[in-house]
Amino acid sequence: MPCPRSARSGHWLAMELGIVGLARSGKTSLFNAVTRGSAAVGAYTSATEPNIGSVRVPDTRVDALAAIFNPKKTTYAEIRWVDYPVAGFGPEGPGARFVADLAQLDTLVHVVRAFEDPAVPHDDGSVDPHRDLEALDLELQFADLALIERRIDRLGSEMRSVKAGERVELERQLDLMQRMQGHIEGGEGLRSLEVSEAEELELRNYRFVTRLPELLIVNIGEDQLGEAEAIEAEFRERHGGARIAVAALSAKVEAELAVMEPDEATEFRADLGLAAESPLNRAIGVAYDLLGLHSFLTAGEDECRAWPLVKGATAPEAAGSIHTDLERGFIRAEVAGYADLVEAGSMAELKKRGQLRTEGKGYVVEDGDVLNILFNV
Repeated sequence: MPCPRSARSGHWLAMELGIVGLARSGKTSLFNAVTRGSAAVGAYTSATEPNIGSVRVPDTRVDALAAIFNPKKTTYAEIRWVDYPVAGFGPEGPGARFVADLAQLDTLVHVVRAFEDPAVPHDDGSVDPHRDLEALDLELQFADLALIERRIDRLGSEMRSVKAGERVELERQLDLMQRMQGHIEGGEGLRSLEVSEAEELELRNYRFVTRLPELLIVNIGEDQLGEAEAIEAEFRERHGGARIAVAALSAKVEAELAVMEPDEATEFRADLGLAAESPLNRAIGVAYDLLGLHSFLTAGEDECRAWPLVKGATAPEAAGSIHTDLERGFIRAEVAGYADLVEAGSMAELKKRGQLRTEGKGYVVEDGDVLNILFNV
């Protein structure tokens, strides 16, 4: 399971997704769709700074709890989207600064163009999403390979200057780097490299771009909407994997729908024969899964809120997501199942039914748990 960039133990501080793609792939249209933004499309190819926007993660459970508690504030988990300019890829591949920026992400969102549009010509005159996907992936693999080769050179120099008894750890690191080098030279990104748990921890320090989870967005045209499921299945079969998820959608259509009123957007979706739920919402859920995340909830008169948490995290770690004092002084957690609470209709009725549990430090938080942390500092 991938470990999020900003996770400390089970804590989740932020979720940052970076949109990349070749020129005219539609990645800025995707950015506008997810952020309800109006970033310039087309002219953006010469820009050097990214578009940045934050959006909430849709969660009907928060809405349901808000209906019960009528809180002063309702807060959803958030995702920060970064739309990187294609100018980051120069004639000799991605620049060092660009790679360093990408390496700080939690997930890459790779947009490839699968639609024909005479008004938006492709750079080389043809549309081949498989070719474009592989071309950009190859550039990122070369960037990672360069980092690996530099690390191998440094390890070689260090090994020549230490005593024989001090070489064991360096040799272990060298073996890992050489395995990674061979994996990339064999034509694969580092996502598919199998490593031990200890090696996974070590790799987080290096932040290799092709080790990041990837959400592949196949950008289709409006005339292809009826084929979306088949196109998605094709790309999943050819390019999907344990750390790669695929979604097919029309970024242009989704960007238009994003600025409509909800009722109008629902009607337009129906006219186009689309599902009521935006595929972007599904894509956000997929990104959560890629990162090994789920959400626990807090509810009360002051606030109802969703908190992202690494799967497998304990109650004290969940408490630390809210505030470090809660983890430091953790005593126990009162835990309600979301479905039980909604069915009961109030916390008082839930307690009356005996469905409010008390859990200690070893409790592993489940998706949708509603927590009340008891602590003392």
